[in-house]
Amino acid sequence: MTGLLTSMAQSSLERLRAAQALEPEKALWNRVSDTPAGPKLRLSSEGFDLIAECKLHSPSAGDLSALTTTVDSRVSAYARGGAAAVSVLTEPSRFGGSLEHLAIASQALASLGVPTMRKDFLVEPYQVMEARAAGASGVLVIVRMLDHGRINALVDCAAMLHMFVLLESFDAADLDATHQILAARRRHDEQILVGLNCRDLDTLAVDLERLAQLYTDLPEDRPRVAESGVNELADVERVAGLGYELALVGSALMTAPDPCRRVGEIVAAGRRRALARGAASQQERD
Repeated sequence: MTGLLTSMAQSSLERLRAAQALEPEKALWNRVSDTPAGPKLRLSSEGFDLIAECKLHSPSAGDLSALTTTVDSRVSAYARGGAAAVSVLTEPSRFGGSLEHLAIASQALASLGVPTMRKDFLVEPYQVMEARAAGASGVLVIVRMLDHGRINALVDCAAMLHMFVLLESFDAADLDATHQILAARRRHDEQILVGLNCRDLDTLAVDLERLAQLYTDLPEDRPRVAESGVNELADVERVAGLGYELALVGSALMTAPDPCRRVGEIVAAGRRRALARGAASQQERD
């Protein structure tokens, strides 16, 4: 595990212990039970969707808050543009996030039918319950950061709470672990997306070629998500042309002066390319 993930896992564990001291798990569970379920994640039949991200800071890009007056206005613009879901950073030290941001976003998007996903360095099911209590419909789980037992515990909790999971990988070894985890869970009734993040966690550099190089290693029976480095419409067209059903876009949207319009452009470009790819594949079969 890289230095960044090690430090983030330790920070996450410290935040977890502090939260548990303030609210025992039983009390949190009671709060979760009283919280209405968030919107379900629904993917388009046109073959491409966008997870738009709300994050106020990035270790690689720095401060991203200049164009965001409020969290609710930012995520509402994403929803109006056609985002299938909104990812909300809740890690405070490196990403400027909080559970309050997640709750604000979830409340703003509930009436629009768009789900939120907690993006953080989760280590225990308690944090999945925190996400659910804040109104989230999904969580990110980082494969490289945890052993199979902990990953399964997080996914089990999400499934019990009817939440979707984005399993995030960074390389071939992570994808091999993902295949093993999914093979053991194939009889479970749950919604799992598989993501490939093309960012190098040591240098923070992005290599879009990794999305192409490792695409065939991704499970074919789960929606595939291209993560990091999808900034231009040409990048969107490329990942949709490869066969990714979703892209997760953060920094490029946070710096967009008109996020609603930019989301619409991304979704439209991805769906045009996905439909063209599907038509070409059909012609080859015929």
